[in-house]
Order: sequence, then structure tokens, then C-alpha cells
Amino acid sequence: MNTVKLYLHSMAMLMKSQLQYPVSFLMQTLAQLVMEGGEFMALLLVIDRFERIDHWSAGDLFFFFGMMSVTFYLTEFLGRGITGNFPYLIRAGQLDTILLRPRGVVTQVLCSAVDPRRIACIAVGVAALIMGCRMSGVVWTLPKVLALVEAVAFGSILLLGLFLIEAIFCIHSVKSVEFVNALTYGGRSACQYPMDIYPRPLRALFTMIAPFALTLHIPAAYILGQPLYGLPAWVTFVSPLSGLVVFLVIYACFGRAMRHYCSTGS
Repeated sequence: MNTVKLYLHSMAMLMKSQLQYPVSFLMQTLAQLVMEGGEFMALLLVIDRFERIDHWSAGDLFFFFGMMSVTFYLTEFLGRGITGNFPYLIRAGQLDTILLRPRGVVTQVLCSAVDPRRIACIAVGVAALIMGCRMSGVVWTLPKVLALVEAVAFGSILLLGLFLIEAIFCIHSVKSVEFVNALTYGGRSACQYPMDIYPRPLRALFTMIAPFALTLHIPAAYILGQPLYGLPAWVTFVSPLSGLVVFLVIYACFGRAMRHYCSTGS
């Protein structure tokens, strides 16, 4: 509980520091809005050209896009220390300072940065979710609300774990490894659309290795009333736990890698 209080306090201080320069913050936020708005426009063009993809309607596609965007950018907003700062901490030798403090490395790195610019991207995702709900005629019930919350929460945990893979490689090589982006940023782009429209290799990648299909797509399909892969409803509330499992496995690998960490100096 004390760790949660420390994290929230750190986030509040970092947000306050970011807002000390309101014009800069506004311009950067608008830039993020244009960037994510461009991806949203790309989806609009796809829908205008094809109207539907396989058995998924335009509203369904908006819903998948929104859920993935909210999950990804919420992770970048609150977990910027891991998603963007860790390679720099190692190269600059600042990880040495973190190791001297009586807190876990991951906790301290999470508390080291926040990215409020991503609020604009989250807003685009929320707008897409609302459009998707209205166009697909989603009738919200308590189980569907729980499925959405669970999917976003465990999807964010999964993303933190995948970003930790880059941290593991940085510990051994100092430099970041770009192929990890295929699972994170590449996963975000690919998984903005339903998983069953892709060929088998991609479905296997994002179901068994980086299981966005289990954490996000199965709950989304349940909410939309079109069960993915024909799975029963109860799977919706179990499959997102795969995000936690992947995170715990990667976290264990991260702890093992930290035992071999050698300082890079400063």
C-alpha cells in the first residue's frame, strides 16, 4: 500500500512539473492529437472503402481500435519510466543511483517519469470506443463493464512486461534493441483490428507470445456479442490473466538480468 502511495505522489509531482510550461505542454499535446488522429483517419478510410472486414462491422472496428488505443496510451502515460526511460538510465549510469535506494528497481523507474501528452491519444481512443458502442448497438451490463475494465488493466500490465524485454536487453548490451518494438508498437498497430482477420503466423504471435488476442480481443468480442474463436463467455474473464502471467515471467527474467548488471559509469 505504501508503494502505491509513493507512486501516486510521484505521478502528482511529475504532472505538476510538466504543467509548469503550459504552452509547451499544449503544443506537444496537440501534436500527439494530430498523430493519433491520423491513425484514426486511416481507419475511417478503410471503413469507407470496405464497410466491413470479414464479419466485423464498422462499429466493431472502431471498438477494437479504441480499446487498443486506450490501453496502449494509458500504459505510456503512467508507465513512461519503463516504456521510454530505461535505456537512457542504463546508458547514462543513472541506474546505479537507483540501486542504492531501498525500493525495487521497477517501482523507482515507474515513479521516474510520466507522459501527460498521451492524454490526447487516450481521448481519441475513448471517442472511438463511444462511436463503436453506438454503431454496434452495445447494451452495457455489469459483466460487460467488468470485461472492459479487466481487459484494459491486464492489457496494460502485458504491455509493461513487453517493454521490460527491452530493458533486459539493455542490461546486457547497453543499447536498446529495436526488434522489441515489433511486439509493442507493432502490436499496437496490428491489434487495432480483430485478430481473426490475420493469417495464422500473426494470430499465433499475438495469441501465444504477445497475447493481445487473449487480454483485449476476446473481451472486446464478448462485449460486441461476437465471441472470438467461438469460445464460451466465461473465457472472457479468464483469458486477460494471460497478461499478468506474461508480465510475471518477464519480471522474473528481469530480476535475473539485474544480477548480471555492470555499471556503465556516468
